[in-house]
Amino acid sequence: PAPSSAPAGGAAVRPRVLFACTGNSARSPIAAALLRHRGGGHVEVMSAGSHPKARMHPNAVRVLREEYGLDLAGVRPRHLDAVDPRRFSHLISLCDKVREAHPAFGERPRPTHWSIPDPAATGGDDQVSYPAFVDTARELDTRIRRLLPVLTPATTPEVPS
Repeated sequence: PAPSSAPAGGAAVRPRVLFACTGNSARSPIAAALLRHRGGGHVEVMSAGSHPKARMHPNAVRVLREEYGLDLAGVRPRHLDAVDPRRFSHLISLCDKVREAHPAFGERPRPTHWSIPDPAATGGDDQVSYPAFVDTARELDTRIRRLLPVLTPATTPEVPS
């Protein structure tokens, strides 16, 4: 197929990625924000959780603001039941618990599993646990940078064989 340079609202079909973790308050919203940012409008992204928390973890909001200049204000955790997984081309589970809770997604969307430790599980107050969030965001950013050329090959420069 011909490469597409259509903007986000254009007629081109963009890959749709759903990130899932248990609480949807740290890992999956961080991943969604980073892919949305890195994708430059070429990827539609959403996150959800099997047992969503009442609010975003403050360190998830902080790490994206301080380390990446991204704002999660207004983002609220959402339950996986609130989204139709079939509308996504890729489902990326970020923890074993969510993969166990929803094993029957089938092949649509295309499943991928990244086992990312929960940075909130480090315990302690927000100041003590913040370094774990920095590490998690860096790990997710590295994986997303590797994933992006797979999701949007027509928008990335071709490398000669």
